[in-house]
Amino acid sequence: MSEQYDVLVLGGGSAGEAVARGLAERGRSVAVVEPGLVGGECPYLACMPSKAMLKAAAHGRSWADAVRFRDEVADHRDDTETAASLEKAGVTLIRARGSLAGPGRVEAGGRMLRGDHLVVCTGAHADPPPLDGLAATGFWTSEDALSSDELPDSLVILGGGPVGCELAQVYARFDTRVTVVEPAEHLLPSEPPVIGETVADALARDGVDVRTGCKPRDVRRDGDHVSVALEGDEPVSASRILVATGKTPRVAGLGLETIGVRPDPDTGALRVDDKCQVAERVWAVGDVTAVAPFTHTANYQAKVVVANICGEPRTADYRAIPRVVYTDPAVFCVGRTDTDLRTASFQLEETARAVVDERRDGSVTLFADGSRLVGAACVGPGADHWAAELTLAVRAGVELVVLRDVVHAFPTFGEALEPAYAELCKGADDEGNR
Repeated sequence: MSEQYDVLVLGGGSAGEAVARGLAERGRSVAVVEPGLVGGECPYLACMPSKAMLKAAAHGRSWADAVRFRDEVADHRDDTETAASLEKAGVTLIRARGSLAGPGRVEAGGRMLRGDHLVVCTGAHADPPPLDGLAATGFWTSEDALSSDELPDSLVILGGGPVGCELAQVYARFDTRVTVVEPAEHLLPSEPPVIGETVADALARDGVDVRTGCKPRDVRRDGDHVSVALEGDEPVSASRILVATGKTPRVAGLGLETIGVRPDPDTGALRVDDKCQVAERVWAVGDVTAVAPFTHTANYQAKVVVANICGEPRTADYRAIPRVVYTDPAVFCVGRTDTDLRTASFQLEETARAVVDERRDGSVTLFADGSRLVGAACVGPGADHWAAELTLAVRAGVELVVLRDVVHAFPTFGEALEPAYAELCKGADDEGNR
């Protein structure tokens, strides 16, 4: 006998939890099918524990104290309270692996569920590179690193993206000898070069050996250590290897073929329209869509889906999704950073705040198209806070003449935006007078 719901949510991570709570608040009957931690990786194995470790490292805590703090922040990877809260909100939680059994049907733990709508929120999993010998090394993923008590004496991190950079700084500040290997020419390769170069300099000051422009060839265990052969550079050896080379949408075994849905052949993700819809009455939210894979994107998409299911048409606009790396200095990027756009830059060391804080690292680069700001790339102390106004400026399409007139408190790093706004505005005027 089947159980009937208004909405079935396949996956109870950050995205699925947000969808379920939003729908339950609007009186819909919702069932969430989740075999793992309710709330997903972010609170237990990713965002929150990594930020806790970064804070502990910045404040000079001992490793043991940092691990205790991390585990407290992550609720010791116990989702009991979160699950109880979800059920109290009126959501039926089924702790089982679910698979589709046709349109509007999900089989989970021997139960057959039926729903008018299906929302797929199954997230993504670590995607180790196909390196010869890697599987035999007992490598870490970021989840392993952020749940382990071990402090290795040396660590090789494969991947210089946000996760690789953050964890490199964490371990280096606890005196682990860290090497970061990134095949691209600079760290954080999806951002402008100045961003990755500034972070690389900061990591180097912490003692990290940054290897960019070199590709791992193979991995071999050599006694208690792991040796990584590199194309175009000397091999590197460490007691641990951490793989931070990206994730793949978790779609295998979901039974998507039973509803006629095929993942994108290039990304493996579920393709969604601007309403986050995959097919009629089928929706997808979060990392499984591979659209700006951040928790805040998932929460935004959840709001879009909830509104549409409840008959309130809403479309997603991804022009101003913040991209943040919580290293020291922090990175804050948003919008377009294409090389063909008009740009203006300013160095943080020229602000009064830099004198007070004795910091000389960081910069602001703004990107304009015509008379409007369309993107920004900032790196510097606290950039994740003082640069947040740029999200609104890009999302709202604020005119440069308005931004030029914005007043920032003195002395703050936010003042660095003012000369960049002014330069872009002048460039727009010059362009208009041609």
